[in-house]
Amino acid sequence: MAWASNLPQELLCRPTALVSLTGLDITYNAIHKLIWDSFFNNRRSDRVPLQFKVTAGDHEYPKCRTNKRQSYEWYIPKGMLKKSWMNKHLNQVPAVVVVFFDLDWDEHLWKEKQMECATRVEIVRNSLANRGTKVAVVLIQKNAPLPPGEDVVAAERAASLCSACDLSAKQLYVLPHTDHLIGYTIRLENAFYELAQSYYHGEARKVKAHRDFLNKTTHQLLFVRHQFKIAFFSELKQDSHTALKHYKQAYGHLLELRMHDTNLLEIKSIAGFINYKICRLSFQHNAPLDSIAQFRKHIDFFKSKVGIAELAFEHSAWMSKQFQVFGDLFDEAIKLGLTAIQTQHPGFYYQQAANHAVNRKQLCRGFCKPLTQLIHPDPLEFLDNLDFYGQRPWRQGHQSIDPPDMQRERDGIAALQNMEIQVDHSWIIIPLLNSAVAQFKKYKSPRMKRYLMVQMGEEYFHAKDYNKALMLLNKVMWDYRGERWWHLLDSILDISLKCAYLTCKLQEYVTVCVELICNYSMRSPEEKTRIQMNLIRVISNDSPEPEPGLDPICVDNARRLWSSCLTDPCVFSIDMQNIVPFVECKACFSTETVAADTEVQLEVYIRVNCPFPVRFSKLSVFLNNQQYNQYCQVVDGRGVSAGTEADSRGGDLYLVPGQTRLYAFNFLPVKDDVETQLEISSLVLELGTEVGRCAMLQWMGGGGPAVTPVQTAQSLLPRKPVTPGSPIDWNTVDVRSTTRIVPRKAKLDVVIQHEPPCLLNEFYLLKLEITNKEDTDIEDIRLSFGIQGDETGSDSEQSSHVCLETPEFDNVVEYCKEDMALNKMEAGNKLSRRLFVKNMQTGAKVLFVKLAYTVAVTKKEQLITCTCEQEETITLTTVTPFEVSVKLNSLKFEQIEAVQIEEPFLLLPELKCTSPWPVELQSSQLQMTPYVQSADEDAPSQLQGVCLKKSECAAECICLQTVHCLQPSISLGTYTVYWRRHTDESKDLPFVTTSFPLPIVNTEHIPISMELRLPAYGSVKNLLPLSYVINNRTPYPQEMEVTMEANDSFMFSGNKQFHFRILPSKAYNLTYNLFPLVAGHVALPKLHVNMLRYQGNIDLITQKMIPTHVFIKPTGKTLDSSG
Repeated sequence: MAWASNLPQELLCRPTALVSLTGLDITYNAIHKLIWDSFFNNRRSDRVPLQFKVTAGDHEYPKCRTNKRQSYEWYIPKGMLKKSWMNKHLNQVPAVVVVFFDLDWDEHLWKEKQMECATRVEIVRNSLANRGTKVAVVLIQKNAPLPPGEDVVAAERAASLCSACDLSAKQLYVLPHTDHLIGYTIRLENAFYELAQSYYHGEARKVKAHRDFLNKTTHQLLFVRHQFKIAFFSELKQDSHTALKHYKQAYGHLLELRMHDTNLLEIKSIAGFINYKICRLSFQHNAPLDSIAQFRKHIDFFKSKVGIAELAFEHSAWMSKQFQVFGDLFDEAIKLGLTAIQTQHPGFYYQQAANHAVNRKQLCRGFCKPLTQLIHPDPLEFLDNLDFYGQRPWRQGHQSIDPPDMQRERDGIAALQNMEIQVDHSWIIIPLLNSAVAQFKKYKSPRMKRYLMVQMGEEYFHAKDYNKALMLLNKVMWDYRGERWWHLLDSILDISLKCAYLTCKLQEYVTVCVELICNYSMRSPEEKTRIQMNLIRVISNDSPEPEPGLDPICVDNARRLWSSCLTDPCVFSIDMQNIVPFVECKACFSTETVAADTEVQLEVYIRVNCPFPVRFSKLSVFLNNQQYNQYCQVVDGRGVSAGTEADSRGGDLYLVPGQTRLYAFNFLPVKDDVETQLEISSLVLELGTEVGRCAMLQWMGGGGPAVTPVQTAQSLLPRKPVTPGSPIDWNTVDVRSTTRIVPRKAKLDVVIQHEPPCLLNEFYLLKLEITNKEDTDIEDIRLSFGIQGDETGSDSEQSSHVCLETPEFDNVVEYCKEDMALNKMEAGNKLSRRLFVKNMQTGAKVLFVKLAYTVAVTKKEQLITCTCEQEETITLTTVTPFEVSVKLNSLKFEQIEAVQIEEPFLLLPELKCTSPWPVELQSSQLQMTPYVQSADEDAPSQLQGVCLKKSECAAECICLQTVHCLQPSISLGTYTVYWRRHTDESKDLPFVTTSFPLPIVNTEHIPISMELRLPAYGSVKNLLPLSYVINNRTPYPQEMEVTMEANDSFMFSGNKQFHFRILPSKAYNLTYNLFPLVAGHVALPKLHVNMLRYQGNIDLITQKMIPTHVFIKPTGKTLDSSG
């Protein structure tokens, strides 16, 4: 059926108009070659779809029928579509013939050249006799033409040439061969494209004109043919919508045909053609649902139209081709931007195509028989030279229901069956399955992909490509094992075993045998026994028996291959965790941790589930430290075929099915592995000998069951303890592939004494007492002390400092200390150390004290030096010892918010003790910034020697003065206190410092300052002199007005109101004499100051600078001298 189901190449290609170029000598004329290249090369998608072809001037085109049919009354069509028709209009009959001629407008021999050109055009017209092909002339010129209307000579000669060649003005073109040749070429292409469209439009109209002469009785085939031709001409015209409409009409007419066995093949062939066109154009119009609907309609209609029963394989071949072609169309549309989904993509169509191809193979095996003798004449003689698509070569043009010659019909059917037998169907099925696998992989359907890969493997097996079959099946078996599809896995393993046998693949053969004889295999006991015997033969360096159901020729070749490899030793490994083997292995350490002075106990459990006992040659356990591998081996040198069940009671590797064997290994850990993890890298069970054939059955890690058991509620219940001496329950054995070797437990008594909490910045004392509880002396004692968790290099490292014995801190933080001075300590002795911690941040810290030492221990009459460690931790909370509050006052002890430049003020820091322990203050110190200075020359600390208990306060008063500056705010500096904890044990500890930042204060710049000089007190009715000193702090002279306010408590002499001037940076004195009238704390008369150039109220500022009251003593009574 391949000859009838295949689509011709002219149907699959995109129809484009054919343009024939004559007059170009592309072999010897360089200019003509450039012109041809500009048309033919670089056909980008933005250029018009045309097909160019160079022909000679006298080229013979296909002849057109001269006797046009005027009536269809007596015409009986012999077929539906001629095989040569599409190729003729695609590649033979041009839509436009272009005559190229070298001729310039200024040619001297114009008349002769014009006549020569007209002759060439006439020759072309004669060769196109009676065809509607358009003819055009292109003049190849050296110079670019002038704009239209400017060259009169060119216009006249162009008209003359058109008249001589019988052309219209639209059929004459000029092509200058200049630098812009490609631009002129594209313009010519557009003109040729319009001419071609006009030609194909005319051809379609000619076909439509025949419609009136047809009838439904005898011309049903012509209805289909004419609609197909109109649609094809529309495609050539690039009118795809019109083409799709006529293809659908042709398909509708085809479904109305009377179908019988003699014409069914032709109808299905043409239906496949038209369906292909409809689906392709629907995809091209971005209507995928229409395309899918058309294909389903097509398949639903023809799937039951089998035809001749003896040739049923032809129908399967045709169905396979239909699905394959639609899958190709679907895939092509996806590549051009169509979006497919997981439930609708090309993979399903490729799969159906493969299924029909498989059905074709089965029908071929059931119906087809080879010819016993040659048939003469050969019915298939004209198979490649048919006049119409889909017709039988022995009865071409026959359209009646009954065959003309029944014997000839039977001979033709037998010849087709004989031809079908010679087809290797597997190589038709495999590419289809491969395309389907790629699609299902792309759209993430793993199960479908695996299913199709299994089919591909089976087809490779039938095609006798056993290596590829084995490779494909190996890729999918792991998934079927994981999903427990035992029946499917068993079927795949059966094919794999046959492939491995036929190709003499020793490792693959043994791997499959190991899996097929396990208890999960669906094979019968007899089959398992046969396979195990073959496995023993192979391992014993012998050839296995062939698998049943194989081709005898292939078996003979396989036997030769196995015989040739008997002498070669072969050692190979099998990863047991990738298959479901007949032997299972579990390894476990007895405990999760092992002390350095105790033996490591390792147990290995092995169980086999094969038909009869098997003997292995060696068991090896490989650990991450290779020093232990020598202690974890069992060697059995009796051979794979030796031994009886009685031998299993010994320490060998003879294993009985269903019985779990235990192999135990003990060894002492080495000193370097302390504080490391001991891990089982792999388990290896050797089957065979290394001098012959040896299969290394390897489990990674600690092994495990062949199939991971399904977890149920019962499996989560606590397991019953194993009774010693009872049979081992395989399911109760757990894999434990790692154990940690920990140091020997230290026997020390460690006591840490301290008085929490720790105070911020102090040297906190911890007393450490160590007592040796070992039976012997200990050596190499190492004491480590520090802050836990600070090894990461974070900022917390810089917040704590530790030291041993002596409290020292030189601003270099050490968060961990190690004392190596402890050499040896006798049994029962005690040792004490002083530890100090200095925390620079509040909060909780975890302190550790770690002791390490070495001690000699005797184990199994062997002296072992063990390193022991003991670590103690305490959580230490750090609190602040003080709370500090700072106040700013004026000299009158009034609280101020801002300080005035160059004016004195008072700083009052107050300390409140928050420590639960008494705190001793040594002194205090003020570190001032450059903008502040002390008003007193020598001001000792007022807190020296003070001791504060919890909640007690201490304060001092410091007089400061700001210097001249321009900053709006200044920092006063820091306040530092020297202190320590006041206890009996801390007397030898150094004082520590705690610094507090002083506040940032706003500054005020005032233009003047005023000072009042007066005695400390006065007396009633005694003179009280006053002096006001006003300083000008500006660089400008200041005009001043002062007014002395009257007061009932004083009489005064001086200027009550006065105007004066103060020079820059100078002072002015105002003197008044007061005469007090009343005694007590009396308010002074107010002196109001006004600056004429100052915008603000200077009087409010100056009133704060001077005292407001003075103490006046009363007049004392004098004693009478007479009294």
